[in-house]
Amino acid sequence: MNFRRSAAALAAAVVIGSAAPAVADTSAAPSSPALPAGLYGTTDPQYDGVWRQSLALLAQHTVGVRPAAKGVDWLAGQQCADGSFAAYRAEPGKACDAKVMADTNSTAAAVQALAALGGHDTAAGKAVSWLKSVQNKDGGWGYMPGGSSDANSTSVVIGALAAAGQKPESVVKDGKSPYDALLALALPCSGDGAGAFAFQPDKKGKLDANADATAAAVVAALGQGLAPEAGGKGKDAGGAARCEDSGKPSPDRAAANGASYLAQAVAKDGHLTSSFPGATDQPDFGNTADTVVALAVQGGSAQAQKPLKWLEKNSEAWAKQSGPAAYAQLVFAARAAGTDPRDFGGVDLIQRLNATGPAPQAAEGKDATDSAKSDSPFGLWWTIGVFAVAGVGIGFLLSGRKKQGQS
Repeated sequence: MNFRRSAAALAAAVVIGSAAPAVADTSAAPSSPALPAGLYGTTDPQYDGVWRQSLALLAQHTVGVRPAAKGVDWLAGQQCADGSFAAYRAEPGKACDAKVMADTNSTAAAVQALAALGGHDTAAGKAVSWLKSVQNKDGGWGYMPGGSSDANSTSVVIGALAAAGQKPESVVKDGKSPYDALLALALPCSGDGAGAFAFQPDKKGKLDANADATAAAVVAALGQGLAPEAGGKGKDAGGAARCEDSGKPSPDRAAANGASYLAQAVAKDGHLTSSFPGATDQPDFGNTADTVVALAVQGGSAQAQKPLKWLEKNSEAWAKQSGPAAYAQLVFAARAAGTDPRDFGGVDLIQRLNATGPAPQAAEGKDATDSAKSDSPFGLWWTIGVFAVAGVGIGFLLSGRKKQGQS
């Protein structure tokens, strides 16, 4: 789910309806002098405000932290009257018009956070209705309404449907479900990228393996969302994932095939690599975190240990630079793989995440003086101040969403 593209590239992608729903790298942009009080992170939220807020709130919730009310209110206040969410609305008091570019990823992430937090059934329901209204005829979704379906967008919407209590397989357009759209992007078990998912077909209809798309699709094929439950849910759970062709695969079989591809991708170094023309290859931290989640959810925590251990040793600087959504991704990875996010390679991810936004609410029955005491298996932490972060590089919205495969 990751990494950096220029603002110009994103703007061009949005204008021409490009297949690549990546969010720009804002690390070079100066921080806004007047960011909303309830917003997580300190970088310009233009391209990822709702996304990073949703992941931050969802990650806090999964470990028993009660997010600050103003943080939740900020997210809910970003919703348009038709139920959709854009990446960021600087003036949420103004009605959404044609200039507000609502997208499926922001909307689906917001649904998952609001549904988990509770008390927002109406808002989540309107958002789901909007997502259904922009479903493509192949059963999937693109980043922007009307855009060609891609594995990442379809996957995050599947997670939203499941979070809202819907059965994704029953959300059908022209006889096609979201799983039909995902399976159409699955590669066979022979040839390059065996078992992987493509982001989209290329201009000639060819499917190229993409690790980011594969990690997202594995989780979605098992009916899970951004913060899935721990434990193996699919075929081969408890053992090494195998790639097996059996005619048209079931979602469960496709998930196992995708997990097999991911396991091989991280077998040598323990991490994925991001490649950009003219740039030196770099470890892909965000997509590696997503791979941990996919491997753990499909096959159990044992399958995810190598990339998990690599993240524990190497991800601290990346997360500090990238901000709240990066910390959230690591929390999801730790939780899925059965590791305490309060001690992730010696780093308390919950404390670091809390520090990027408004201080969480005190646990019920406690006051602020009890802030350091644990209220859950993972603890409830209060932190004062905000981390200064140099960039945004998170989740589905970053460079891993390029079409070419990852090494």
